[in-house]
Amino acid sequence: MRPLCSFLFCMSLFLGCQTEKFDGVMSLFYKNTVPLIKTEELIQKMRFQKPLLLDTRTRSEFSVSHLPGAQFIQYDYFKFSDVAHIPKNKEIIVYCSVGYRSERIGEKLLEMGYTKVYNLYGGIFDWKNQSQIVVNHLNLPTDSVHTYSKAWSIWLHKGIKVYE
Repeated sequence: MRPLCSFLFCMSLFLGCQTEKFDGVMSLFYKNTVPLIKTEELIQKMRFQKPLLLDTRTRSEFSVSHLPGAQFIQYDYFKFSDVAHIPKNKEIIVYCSVGYRSERIGEKLLEMGYTKVYNLYGGIFDWKNQSQIVVNHLNLPTDSVHTYSKAWSIWLHKGIKVYE
């Protein structure tokens, strides 16, 4: 009975559509091993600098939409050779749907000696929820965002939800 109660409690966190619950859910997943950068901070940074944006989702998620200028680095098959061309002191912003997968990639980048690695808090969901532009596989603006799954789609409040 306890496992069922635990499962129902976790699902209530996921299915509660209130924005303030997002922070609570994220605190369960983030290990805080990679410095976080908020959407507002990244917007400011992008006005004056050119940080490297690495999208750590799957190819199908990236194809639906991604941050303008982002490069694809797949979470499941990440290896050093994917980033060997990037200088170790380059400012790198990693992101995924909400920040869990990108935090794992950020950890690996830090272990490899990269010194300026940040994880986008709330990932592409928070980016789009704050009315920022995402682009599709043709680099054209789109309202579609791949939400990873139907359960995770509750955290995307703006845009067209796409999931398989």
